[in-house]
Amino acid sequence: MELLLKDFSTGYSKHEVINKINFRLKQNEWIGIIGANGSGKSTLLKGVLKFIPTLYGDVLFEDNSIKNFSRNNLSRKIAYLPQKLNNNLNITVKDLISLGRSPYKNFWDFDLNDEDLKIIDEAIKIMDLNELKNKFINELSGGQSQRAFLAMTIAQNSNILLLDEPTTFLDINYQIKFLESLKNLIQIKKLSIISVLHDINLAARFCDRIAILKEGKLIDINTPEKVLTEFNFKQAFDIDSHILNTPVGLQLFPVSKK
Repeated sequence: MELLLKDFSTGYSKHEVINKINFRLKQNEWIGIIGANGSGKSTLLKGVLKFIPTLYGDVLFEDNSIKNFSRNNLSRKIAYLPQKLNNNLNITVKDLISLGRSPYKNFWDFDLNDEDLKIIDEAIKIMDLNELKNKFINELSGGQSQRAFLAMTIAQNSNILLLDEPTTFLDINYQIKFLESLKNLIQIKKLSIISVLHDINLAARFCDRIAILKEGKLIDINTPEKVLTEFNFKQAFDIDSHILNTPVGLQLFPVSKK
């Protein structure tokens, strides 16, 4: 289940933010997107999801343009976890996860059938939420809530997950656990992921490839070992850096230029 961006440009009110991006997301692959604030990372995800219009080029899912997909049909193929989540919801974890089945339902008929219940129970099991399934979202910790929302996207039974800075509001312990859950999810569900990640070293540690954006343009995409260079970091973030090999792989350390 591959996703192909071909000269893809998108933006707001005919103002181009993303300029002619080209890359292919392969099955079972995790691509991390990094870049400075305002580089277009979140906008790229919104364009792929058709939240904002395609201005040039195309996005193809299994050789079919996303322009030909209805909102529900696209949601069955691509699930989305936004950066800002409503953690004050007065609904149970299981009810939240059940909302992942909404792309398969009519708004006037949301009864869950046996297949829905099986998929919901599987999502609960994968994210280890059985003991929390009857708790309300507003009773959970940040990490627990994040797992519940990820379980909701799993219940969509999609082939691809798009995640916008999913670890921003988590402490380092929950960040690692959450990203390890995603890595396991790729193996269990045989899906693919594109995630915007604020922490470059976490992207290097967990992602198969990293894409660097600057001012809406793709300046490089490759494995962490090849893409995370002092030159690329200086180009993207306008700051010097040192790169070291560590027990968890390549890690990058920004330094001020004196």
